[in-house]
Amino acid sequence: MPRLPLGEWVDSSVDWLQAQFSWLFDAVSTGVTGLYDGIDAVLSAPQPLLFAGILAVVAWWLRGLAAGVLAFAGFALVDSVQLWDEAMATLSLVLVATLVTLVIAVPLGIWAARSKTVSAVLRPVLDFMQTMPAMVYLIPGIIFFGVGVVPGIIATIVFALPPGVRMTELGIRQVDGELVEAAEAFGTTPRNTLLRVQLPLALPTIMAGVNQVIMLGLSMVVIAGMVGGGGLGGAVYRAIGNVDIGLGFEAGVSIVVLAMYLDRMTGALGRQVSPLGRRAAAKARALLSAKRPGAKLWAHRPQPVTALVGVVVLALVAGGTGVFGGSGASSTTASGPNGGHGKKISIGYIPWDEGIASTFLWKELLERRGYEVETKQLEAGALYTGLAGGQLDFQTDSWLPVTHEQYWKKYQNKLEDLGSWYGPTSLELSVPSYVKGVDSLADLKGKAGQFKGRIVGIEPSAGMMGILKDKVLKEYGLEGEYEVVDGSTPGMLAELKRSYERKEPVVVTLWSPHWAYSTHDLKKLADPKGSWGKGDGVHTLARKGFAAENPEVGSWLKNFELTEKQLTDLEAVIQKTGKGKEQEAVRTWLDNSPGLAEKLAPQ
Repeated sequence: MPRLPLGEWVDSSVDWLQAQFSWLFDAVSTGVTGLYDGIDAVLSAPQPLLFAGILAVVAWWLRGLAAGVLAFAGFALVDSVQLWDEAMATLSLVLVATLVTLVIAVPLGIWAARSKTVSAVLRPVLDFMQTMPAMVYLIPGIIFFGVGVVPGIIATIVFALPPGVRMTELGIRQVDGELVEAAEAFGTTPRNTLLRVQLPLALPTIMAGVNQVIMLGLSMVVIAGMVGGGGLGGAVYRAIGNVDIGLGFEAGVSIVVLAMYLDRMTGALGRQVSPLGRRAAAKARALLSAKRPGAKLWAHRPQPVTALVGVVVLALVAGGTGVFGGSGASSTTASGPNGGHGKKISIGYIPWDEGIASTFLWKELLERRGYEVETKQLEAGALYTGLAGGQLDFQTDSWLPVTHEQYWKKYQNKLEDLGSWYGPTSLELSVPSYVKGVDSLADLKGKAGQFKGRIVGIEPSAGMMGILKDKVLKEYGLEGEYEVVDGSTPGMLAELKRSYERKEPVVVTLWSPHWAYSTHDLKKLADPKGSWGKGDGVHTLARKGFAAENPEVGSWLKNFELTEKQLTDLEAVIQKTGKGKEQEAVRTWLDNSPGLAEKLAPQ
């Protein structure tokens, strides 16, 4: 059967939509960004523990004293691990996605409940939306809206919409038909029947749908972090990319705190807005108090004004004494001349060691010159898309002309090449030196069993992975014998370290320069056929117009150069200092290199 070019049709459709409706996507992006920024500003304005006290008051009012105490403790924990700002960004994303979803879902659900035809048409569409892997929505999202929070919110809306529509339709359909007939018999208009009979009685089911929308939104935060959505999802994504168990656990626990709070509060609110729910909750409390008199205190629900005073005072006292740790992320801006006057610059990077080193080096240098710098870890595809779309200002780890050739060909008209700061590089497969009889790529033939039939790779979007799969394996007859395991650079290095310590054979993708060659005794497998191509230069690429808008920074970046010793020394210091302390490591390295900061970014 001939191949159906479905993918090509979708590509053509997306390109056409982008060309014809870019104005609409820009308007949507502006609206969503404005709504997100507004909500995030409101949530981030109070001191963390003060806002935690306010959230505890809501929990106390809706569920009782025990819920209020646990809510305050949970959010105090989030603040203590210095992820408060990320948590508020995630909460803002979820709230924006939920609001927009409900604005669309509730009317659609009402329409579907009133029309069997609409219900029949919507059902397969909603099935498609909910069963399609959520990450797929990010691809057109990045193309239409660029990197950042907007594609994450849009993907969340699409993924969370079906339960909102279905639960609204179900709730209205479950209303007793005799009640509707009675209302109509008394001359009630269809609109009033909906507003005064059907929706009030359907509220518990609709609120259950709201709960599902929120939970699905929270499940999307990590995926949103992959495209620069930030928040706790961004922290989890950084942890995955860097194999940072500690950060992953802290961010995961913070997401759990948010999820449990939102789940419990929406459930309680659903009971509060329903007369039947209020009566059932009152009976349950009375029964519990009769059986366990001590439970009455923990189930007590105060008047909101009365409780607010006490909890806010407690929060202020706790915040003032610093009992629970830091409040938000601390500033990393170093002192120095204020040449940048607080101008914002965004740097994107792939989690490759030379990219991490050069990115945080320039973050430190620019902050010393008075700029406000934001860094975003992204996959290669999202990184280049963000640069081309103007959401990022520059990146320092473009391997040209070979490794990142596909991205350069696609986006070169929207990018500026500020030159190579290191080169030449080389791509290679490497094995530990204790692996005997394997010195070149040709020697891998027929020895797949020795290496468990796999080559441990890095990010699937990396250019060298495409060269390995499409060219290197084919030219050396290794296709079908070896499986290339996609993963991440830190994951590959972790597997290399594990195998090296156990003296097990392993073959990994590596490149030069890399600190792994000084840490482990490795062999670069010779490439007699030249399949990897000539060495690249590591280039700095910027969005179109960046150098003209920032001539001083553009001049610094064009003149930027590091020797192999400088680069490998910086990478080694970062490795020694530890994950999450990259800028601290850069400061240490610069302190040990007098005059280098002034040379790289002269005043």
